[in-house]
This record gives sequence, structure tokens and C-alpha cells, in this order.
Amino acid sequence: MSRGQDFKITYSTLGSSAAAVHDGFEQAVAAALAALGGSHSLWIGGRERQGAGEFEVRSPVDRRLLVGRFQVAGRGEVAAAIAAAGDAFEDWRRVPWPERLAILRRGADRISARRFELAALMSLEVGKTRFEALADAEEAADLIRYYCQQLEEAAGFERPMGRLADNERTRDVLRPYGVWAVISPFNFPVALAAGMAAGALVGGNTVVLKPASAAPASALELYRLLVEGGLPDGVLNLVTGAGGPVGEEVVTNPGVAGIVFTGSRAVGFELHRRFNAARPRPCHLELGGKNAALVTARADLDKAVEGVARSAFGFGGQKCSACSRVYVDRSLAEPFRARLVARMGELAVGDPRDREVFLGPVIDEAAVARYERAIAAARRDGRLLAGGERLTDGDRAHGCYVTPALVDGLPDGHELVTEELFLPILCLREVDSLAAALELANASDYGLTAGIFSEEPAEVETFFDRIEAGVAYANRASGATTGAWPGVNPFCGWKASGSTGKGGCGPYYVQQFLREQSRTVME
Repeated sequence: MSRGQDFKITYSTLGSSAAAVHDGFEQAVAAALAALGGSHSLWIGGRERQGAGEFEVRSPVDRRLLVGRFQVAGRGEVAAAIAAAGDAFEDWRRVPWPERLAILRRGADRISARRFELAALMSLEVGKTRFEALADAEEAADLIRYYCQQLEEAAGFERPMGRLADNERTRDVLRPYGVWAVISPFNFPVALAAGMAAGALVGGNTVVLKPASAAPASALELYRLLVEGGLPDGVLNLVTGAGGPVGEEVVTNPGVAGIVFTGSRAVGFELHRRFNAARPRPCHLELGGKNAALVTARADLDKAVEGVARSAFGFGGQKCSACSRVYVDRSLAEPFRARLVARMGELAVGDPRDREVFLGPVIDEAAVARYERAIAAARRDGRLLAGGERLTDGDRAHGCYVTPALVDGLPDGHELVTEELFLPILCLREVDSLAAALELANASDYGLTAGIFSEEPAEVETFFDRIEAGVAYANRASGATTGAWPGVNPFCGWKASGSTGKGGCGPYYVQQFLREQSRTVME
């Protein structure tokens, strides 16, 4: 089914009941299951290459399912990929920008055409429900198209400047840097890999893509689709394996012009520090969040409960934009708490391939262990109001399934309130005013997303003016702090959540992969 037909899945329209969605997804799952378990190569300079060994990827849905075996890239293979990208750069940057855009748009069209296959693979590989996975594929295609549009609307980022003399003319040009290392996370294994790579490729850079070790199959399929669109050999290269050897080569290899990374704050800070030790180089970081929703005395409780539940527990809280803190006016706290607990009880947890499931597994056993440690801390230091269990009945015994949890009564500064958990755990706190809620929300080191529920316009305006977050929503029942979309909601982290002040999905993204040159000619 093509993108232009009668529905489109986004993070704000996850509840589509179109029969074609279900039929297409279920057929794709059957095909994906039949194809699991193979061995896969690195792709360097348009050719397959082996690494130092293989690693297995097993499905969090059912650990008995082998997704595949993938190559472990050592520093030598990463260096070869950087060299291949460097060789390809000279030709790729000279391709007229309309031709580059045509190639990338063909890749986006292939992603749209294969969205069910991509969604089925993501569901099996990282545990996304059908709607979350379809939205991921749709977003990947839209990110590429949107970034192509940015370059097109700016006429290739070349413009005439003013004159100091009649015989002088100056043009301002944005030019590509060279080779970019793109390091993508597991939670949006197609959309974020595609978006970060496209930001670099649109402007004439070349890319070495290193996906999360939990999601190499999705990245490999994305690579294939973009190459089918016409990318020349070496313009996009794919390396898989442990982050240590890849990161070590990336930060020390002088052939890498820039890094774009989405992941943890600790890893991002270390990348930035080491990559810029010898000389300044662009390092674009998106480093997560500890996102707050504010529920004032003027809130619509129906919107607030639904928006917080969807945002906190969608994809198991494994989103950097997930709502993990909620500050509720004391006058509404009791009914809000009761209704949220009731809504949590309605969220089906299980195999994400099932139509009625809202919450699939967390990504792996390490995530389950983190969940169990967090729940123990919640029981010890606060009140666990709902959830807190690992589910091991029936087929769920073979996967990584936990229940969404709600905690209150934690002291200020508690690790569950301050640290990004990447888990379906929500911390609740009663407050006496909007001012108090804003103060607590802004106390975080992070500043990615935030939301408010209030039917009072003055409160909403105060929230937008004072909240320290790059993405802010008001009265969003589809997701209190989640749901950004290309060209609609720029996704920019403030404070420890990001390094550039310009976000993905927004109108200034592509410019960050280009450097300015002023060209003056005396006639």
C-alpha cells in the first residue's frame, strides 16, 4: 500500500482501525518470521565484508526467536568504512543537489512501499506494537522527504550577499564537511537512523552508520532500501557490533568530520569530549530526557489521564520523550491518581504482534533487571501505587515483559525522579500551584520535552514562557510529552538533552551538517 492512500500512521494517530493496516502488518509478520535467523555482513564501499566474529540478536518478544547473526566490526573494519566514505565524498558532493535529492526521495518511496515489512521486523527485533512500528517507518520516509525539502526551498543553501563596491560580488554557500559517523539507538531503529543519515546525505556528506547492537536488522533493511534508491557505493556504509571499538575508531580517526549521536548522556558526553580533544569538530547529540507533565486545577482530567498514560507507557517508556514525572495540583490529585491507575489496568501487556496489546516487552534482560532495581527502590523510598511486576505466565515467560508502574511519595532528588530510566515507570508528585510545578519540572538537568494540561489560556502561556524544554505540548491527549513529527514538531533538547540548540524534525536541521563559505570575486 503506498503512502498516498487513505490513511497514515503517526504517533498521534496510533489507534487506526483500518483493516488494511492489520492485514498488511500480519502478512508481513508471517514473512518476517520465515526470514529470521540468517547471517549478515558489514557493508563497506558497496561490498560485503566480514568482521572479527559474529553476535546474535534475539527477540525480546520471545528470546527463543533468533533475529539473526551479525558481524562484529573491529577498529580495522570501521577505519575501512571511514576510508570508503572519504573516497566517495569527492564524487557525492559534486552531484548537483537536485540529483542528490531525487536519489534520496526514491529511497524514501521505497521505505513507504515497504513499511509493513519494516514494521514487522521492528516488532520482532525491538518489541514495538504494530502502530508504533508503522509510525516509525512512516517517520523515516517523512524525515528524508522533509530534509530534502529544506535544501530545495533554500536553493541548495547558496545566496548572493551585499556589496562594498560596484566591482565586487559575494555569494554565501553552505558546503558539506565530509564523512559523518551516525550512531543510532534501538528505540527508533529506522526513523532515527534514517533521519540522522539523511541530514548528512542531503547536504552532500557521506555516512558511516553504526546502529545499536539490539537493532542491526532494521538498520540493514534501511541500508538496502536507500541503496536501492540509487546511492552510489561508499556514500552510505553500515558497520555493526559493540560500541567500544566503533566509538574508539570514530573519535580518533581524522577522516571523520562529524558525529551525530542519539543515546545516553554518559556516552554522548564522552564522545563529545574525546572527539574534540585535538580540534573542534561538529558533534550533534540528543541525550534523552526526564520529561514532566503538569496537571493544573483547570485541567480536563480525561485529556490528562489519557495523555499521561500514553506518553509514560507507550513502547515501555523507552523513548527519550517519554513522560516520567507528573506534577498534579493537589485539588485534583486524588481523582487523577485513581483514574490513572484504572487506565493503567486497561493497558494490555504482551506480544506486540497482537492487535489489542498496548505495551510489548522492554528491550532485553538488562532492562528487566533495571526495572526490578527501580521497583525495589520505589517500594523502599516511596509508595508503589500500581504495577511493579515482571510477567512470566504462558508465552510471556520467554520474553521481557513488565507492567507499567506508578510511584509517589519519593523525596526530592531521588534517583527515580532525576535519572532517565527508559522504563515504564512514572513518578507522581502533588503540588500547590503552577509555579511550584514549573519549579520542580525545571529542576532537572534534562530539558527535552514537557506538557501541560490546563483549560486556562493564561496558564498555558505561562507554561510555554517558563518551561525549560525544547518541545512543549498543551492538552495533548494523544501524548502528554511524546509524538513529534517531521515538519510539525521540531525535536530539540535543551540543557543536558542536546548539544546544538537545533533539533531533528525541524526547519534548521540540515544546515547543521554544512559549513559556511563566503566567496568574494572582484570584477
